[in-house]
Amino acid sequence: MPVLAPVGRLAPSPTGGLHLGHARTFLHAWLDARKQGGRIILRIEDIDASRARPEAVTGAIDDLRWLGLDWDEGPDVGGPHAPYLQSLRRGLYGRALDRLKADERVYPCTCTRADIARASSAPHPGEEGPVYPGTCAHRRATDAERLTTPYSWRFRVPEGAVAWQDEAIGPVSTSPRESIGDFIVGRSSGEPAYQLAVVVDDAAMGVTQVVRGDDLVSSTPRQILLYRALGWNAPRFAHLPLVYDDTGKRLAKRDGSVKLATLRAQGIDPRVLIGRIIRSSGPTDCPERVRPSEILEHDFTRWPLDRRTIA
Repeated sequence: MPVLAPVGRLAPSPTGGLHLGHARTFLHAWLDARKQGGRIILRIEDIDASRARPEAVTGAIDDLRWLGLDWDEGPDVGGPHAPYLQSLRRGLYGRALDRLKADERVYPCTCTRADIARASSAPHPGEEGPVYPGTCAHRRATDAERLTTPYSWRFRVPEGAVAWQDEAIGPVSTSPRESIGDFIVGRSSGEPAYQLAVVVDDAAMGVTQVVRGDDLVSSTPRQILLYRALGWNAPRFAHLPLVYDDTGKRLAKRDGSVKLATLRAQGIDPRVLIGRIIRSSGPTDCPERVRPSEILEHDFTRWPLDRRTIA
């Protein structure tokens, strides 16, 4: 049986300009797929309408092209898995949520953040604040028909650990029920949560490997649980260290000095930037000026395992 070529993806969020940290993660995601003869999909994760900026979509495409990256499918080139903006894929998320409702894997929750914080039974803070105490877990999916106030759909997290072999950081095992609790996958307004949207899209687009920043490690067990609940195979995951500046501060979109658009406007040679990223990832013999396509012809350290600056 032939081995299928891997499918990777670049999934920027258009809430601001891409910066050096994004450049390193996207470069390694691109290299990982291309090195294995795989395909790349560009998807814009713009479901957060309150933060998404239309001009940032074009900006992200321009930034990635400037770096020398390309893709086989995306909003600017089309493809068999269109549309490539999450804001245009809400029907897919709704159908997945309906499957979870039918299987009683989710329930309507009317708790606010303040309610959870005040709950006397709320456990100690977990990875992202107080662990949900299960106040509304007695409800069934059909109970939503009788609710007159806005609510969220929470996924019923089972007991036990979720484990995976991370391609970058090694074996990981965690108990999401203890660290997070039942988590939100959608809202009564029809808005999907990130965890559900990304799982639905990666599965629908045939993504087999996900390379992203290690700030999303805590999302992985939730997504694995959703893959299982929906009967889909989870991709391989690799979580790379985020990039920090010389003062030890994590790079952020609000910091204009490290934005790729700023570097482009300054006339920086993108080949120099690519060389710096690769050398910061490990190999010191990488040329000072190099294109991503040229790196494919040479061996390179696969992951930036511990370095968090781009020298």
